[in-house]
Amino acid sequence: MTLKIGIIGCGGIANGKHMPSLKSVAEAEMVAFCDIVEERAVKAKADFGDANASVYTDYEELLADKTIDVIHVCTPNISHAEISIAAMEAGKHVMCEKPMAKSTEEAQSMIDASKKTGKKLTIGYQNRFRKDSQFLQEVCANNELGEIYYAKAKAIRRRAVPTWGVFLDEEAQGGGPLIDIGTHALDLTLWMMDNYKPKYVVGNAYHKLSQRENAANAWGPWDPSKFTVEDSAFGFITMENGATIVLESSWALNTLDVGEAMTALCGTEGGADMENGLRINGESHSQMYEKQIQLEAGGVDFYDGTGDDPAELEAQQWIDSILNDTDPVVKPEQALVVTQILEAIYESSQTGKPVFFN
Repeated sequence: MTLKIGIIGCGGIANGKHMPSLKSVAEAEMVAFCDIVEERAVKAKADFGDANASVYTDYEELLADKTIDVIHVCTPNISHAEISIAAMEAGKHVMCEKPMAKSTEEAQSMIDASKKTGKKLTIGYQNRFRKDSQFLQEVCANNELGEIYYAKAKAIRRRAVPTWGVFLDEEAQGGGPLIDIGTHALDLTLWMMDNYKPKYVVGNAYHKLSQRENAANAWGPWDPSKFTVEDSAFGFITMENGATIVLESSWALNTLDVGEAMTALCGTEGGADMENGLRINGESHSQMYEKQIQLEAGGVDFYDGTGDDPAELEAQQWIDSILNDTDPVVKPEQALVVTQILEAIYESSQTGKPVFFN
């Protein structure tokens, strides 16, 4: 069986991840492309569709096509919830790009729509499908680290501020590096810990470098007048079981200690980090040890796919979950907790107070 896919939002993330990955999945066919800029949708059709594919500038018109089975939502964060809910109500399964939504309220409404309609919903956290992530998750699932009571979620860039699209627009995105790349690091960390019960959060978001003219940057200087999101943000998260997570995120920070979508875990039986490849540490026979995991030497893919690319593996398992009626790897309830914590860090930064969960 082949599932018919509609793409809503034909910008960077659609071209960089969703459409190339879906093209690698034999059971998926992209039949409709929508973007408010018609030229982008036309180009997407030319690159990833066939002559019979449809082009839209209004997503509601695309959703009216009853032959479409699945929607990939690749729009700015402000419209994730609105479009995802409309798609599920129109009878489509939904893959929504991360973060789930701008707010916890919106994310919860997406879950409510999924339950009401019976349609599957997942969020695009493709870093779960990297070889190091897959290996470490199996280590954690086997309880080889014991109780994980301290972790660090790291998403630090020295100078790599995205200057295109709406990345710098707080209204459209809901935030900067915290919601853009910090979300990946936090998702990985919570997944490894299998702990989705936060107790309280303390956080700070900074606007220290964003207003500099002609700043050094990987993609050229940013426009300070358009830089309305934070340039860095940090959170201290205490879980109900007493575990601690420190979340670090930045697009611009004076540091050499950089790295994205990384986690470090400390448990009662051992630890792990992604600082120099995947490393496991522990104690054996009264001696300390370190293990460097050789993922490129006969590593195993834990999901069927066309190769080792995490985005392709993500796309394949998502389509398989629909065809086989199984849960997707990224459950929406898990993505909701990520959104709750990110929102709480922003709130704590604004109020100067801890944010407690029910």
